[in-house]
Amino acid sequence: MTMHFLPDATRAKTMTTDELRASFLVRGLFQEGEVNLRRIDLDRVVLGGAVPTTTSLKLDAPPELLAEYFCERRELGVLNIGASGKVTVDGVAFPLGKKDLVYVGRGSREIVFESDDAATPARFYLVSYPAHATHPTSRVSAGDVQSGELGSMEQANRRRIARYIHAAGIQSAQLVMGATTLEPGSVWNTMPAHTHDRRTEVYLYFDIPSGAVVFHQMGEPTETRHLIVRDGEVALSPGWSIHAGCGTSSYSFCWAMGGENQDYADMVPVDVGSLL
Repeated sequence: MTMHFLPDATRAKTMTTDELRASFLVRGLFQEGEVNLRRIDLDRVVLGGAVPTTTSLKLDAPPELLAEYFCERRELGVLNIGASGKVTVDGVAFPLGKKDLVYVGRGSREIVFESDDAATPARFYLVSYPAHATHPTSRVSAGDVQSGELGSMEQANRRRIARYIHAAGIQSAQLVMGATTLEPGSVWNTMPAHTHDRRTEVYLYFDIPSGAVVFHQMGEPTETRHLIVRDGEVALSPGWSIHAGCGTSSYSFCWAMGGENQDYADMVPVDVGSLL
């Protein structure tokens, strides 16, 4: 698990499609019977996917972390985007249905993933940042999460936002995490767009129907580019880049952030009329 380094804004202006995809898109996280991890130089985030089938899967610390166990100096958010399963943390089992989440605090030693049915496995999405403080491991269900609606059908961006790990929800050292679901007939997310000067963000797109794609908008507001994203792929967004998307159908995505603060509203709005 080597470090994935991102180019700066100047380099991104001259990159080919293949170079942009190699730099800003994470693919192949969700492989049946495996835990896959990627370490990114966006505030040293580690992204992962765990898809247990006939046997359980354990989250070990890769050698590159120089840690005895994965959460020795890290916190972890685990969102289930598949069928039902459970995450066991230091002997305590947390059942997770689809769109349920468990936060794993710093110092947790053993983390194990299981599916209830090997034929229809859970798909656990992992987001981990370095942690300067310890917070209790906590679970929140999709039905109990703080949520709200944004957008309108007229602008094709009617969507429901669920906030899992945030200042008024599950407490963390720096991780902020939630999910957005587009209503049928809506396709745009996060438009008008914005950037973050004090945080970086990653988008996992999921529940994209077979044959559909999302055009993820990225780049500086006056130098925009796009990535074609398919189900289970992650778009990386450094602080200088906008992050928005438009799909060929409705879809969901998990947004996760780390950086200087946890203020959900800490962003620099970008007027649509100024985008180039």
